[in-house]
Amino acid sequence: MSGTQEARRPGSGRRGRREGATESRENILATARRLFAERGFDGTSLRQIAREASVDPAMIHHFFKGKDELFALCVALPADPAEMLEGVDQYDPEHRAEAIVRAALRLWESPAQHSLVAFIRGTIGSRARTLLLREVVTRTIISRITAGVPGPPEEVALRGNLVATQMVGLLLVRYVVKLEPLSSASAEEVVRLVAPNVQRYLTGELDGVGG
Repeated sequence: MSGTQEARRPGSGRRGRREGATESRENILATARRLFAERGFDGTSLRQIAREASVDPAMIHHFFKGKDELFALCVALPADPAEMLEGVDQYDPEHRAEAIVRAALRLWESPAQHSLVAFIRGTIGSRARTLLLREVVTRTIISRITAGVPGPPEEVALRGNLVATQMVGLLLVRYVVKLEPLSSASAEEVVRLVAPNVQRYLTGELDGVGG
């Protein structure tokens, strides 16, 4: 078979194009991951990503639905925070803590637990992934938890941060470090013990704040 015939064999050229498309997609992801980590979600545009990746902006839209999907793929979360917290912001802020704790426990006691533990372990050792996770926590999780909480923006942000310290600490101790007796406590017992403190952080009095 001649070289010309070989070049025209079905699939012989398409394989190279698929490899090129894969490389382009991975290049976009790597560039986006770096820019999101450096500049945050709001400080990064698709046009900037295209310029840094040396691709046409249309190529990003060819591979990804938009910036939200691209960001989610960069972070590679094993579960969708929006799904985890669905409906939480519909509770009155004064009675939201139990729903927050239950939602977190429900996720971490689901089949996604092993993936979540692996994700947390990998994130702790990576500055870039930690910065990306911070963007997710701020945009997707804290914004839902604090929706409708009264007070100046700075105070509401602080309250969200305090709730995050309580929840992250709980999840790490119960599911990653697995300290007893908390690790073996029932979900209802955990809710009973933890929710009051979460509620105080969310809407209660904070010494030296807002007064």
